[in-house]
Amino acid sequence: METTLSHTLRNGMLVLLREAHSAPLATNWIWYRVGARNESPGMTGASHWVEHMLFKGTPRIPGRDLDRLIARNGGTFNGFTAHDFTAYFETLPADRIDLALQIESDRMINALFDEQDVEHERTVILAEREGHENDPEWWLNEAVMTAAFQVHPYRNEVIGSRDDLLALTRDRLLAHYQTFYRPNNAVLVVVGDVDAPALMTRIERYFGDLPAGPPPPPVSWREPEQQEERRVVVRRPGPAQYVQIAYHAVDCRSPDFAPLLVLDAVFSGARSPAFSGGAQTNRSARLYRALVETRLAAYASSSFRPARDPCLFEFHAMVQEGRSAEEIERALLAEVAAIQDHGPRPDEMTKVIKQMRAQIAYARESVTNQALMLGMWEMLDRYTRADTLLDEIAAVQAEDVRRVAQTYLTERRRTVGHFIPL
Repeated sequence: METTLSHTLRNGMLVLLREAHSAPLATNWIWYRVGARNESPGMTGASHWVEHMLFKGTPRIPGRDLDRLIARNGGTFNGFTAHDFTAYFETLPADRIDLALQIESDRMINALFDEQDVEHERTVILAEREGHENDPEWWLNEAVMTAAFQVHPYRNEVIGSRDDLLALTRDRLLAHYQTFYRPNNAVLVVVGDVDAPALMTRIERYFGDLPAGPPPPPVSWREPEQQEERRVVVRRPGPAQYVQIAYHAVDCRSPDFAPLLVLDAVFSGARSPAFSGGAQTNRSARLYRALVETRLAAYASSSFRPARDPCLFEFHAMVQEGRSAEEIERALLAEVAAIQDHGPRPDEMTKVIKQMRAQIAYARESVTNQALMLGMWEMLDRYTRADTLLDEIAAVQAEDVRRVAQTYLTERRRTVGHFIPL
């Protein structure tokens, strides 16, 4: 197992370095403990908007120069915002990695929030949201989330509500940036063909003197336990009927997290643990065989993601023409009941664990994915989970999978959504 060098700078920023000498590349990730989870009503979409603003540059490196600088040095860069975190990364030839450190240390403190740029990005983000609104599943998911979560910010789309996007001001965005995008709320991860101790010295030079911000406000929302099935029906123009079923489950620190991951793989096939790619081997999985091969659904899948706070175990299906949402719902619930009654078969468990091991091995081949895993797990729990997840999964027994299906996939914890095209 690879060694990760860990060090906390005097301003509170955690640094994680891992040497990987398989190729002359290095990847630099800066993670901030902020996302839609940290946004109160009136501020939804602020973290995603700030992500856009950090690509507008600083007095030292204007936004128009960022693309040129990275491209000229043979690299790629990007960023993304999720419910639990925001991340920015640069992957470069290893001898150019200091460019990434310069960019991230600069825009951690000196990002420009020019009024004209803020207004331009308002238009861009509203157009991005309108693009999502062309997708029936987006409308269905929004309805299911707001029904399943009565209080917790997981109910909100990362992109934000239209009303908030129209009302947010430049000063409120800047205050959000100054509160959350500071060293004491950040984790720097570098993986690649580097000398970790020497690189740590340079990181101290780039980041060590940056001022810490105020302690970020804690997330105090606690979702009340759901006591009854909730149902929503969305009627809008669309090409087909869709079904979404969501059950309240657990956060990633729960002992039941790994059995629920395996349960997801039993239903839909193993996914990449980096949650950013890797084939989903679903043609031999239960939902494909029960709903797609029988031509009930055009596709059917389950999903369960790691999260800081208790989140949802979900099912999604597109109804085949000539079938109904009610039929698909019954078929999905029949598959749930089968696992609850009998658990997965021994051969099924062996196959699923083998698939999950292969996906983890695949994810570890790339320095970018290694850094993604280290940073994501540090945001959600501890970075060491990136290396222990395989052991957690391998320890799961068929009876554990049956037990979590019986515990969490119950009517009381369920929200059911149907999309019916007009």
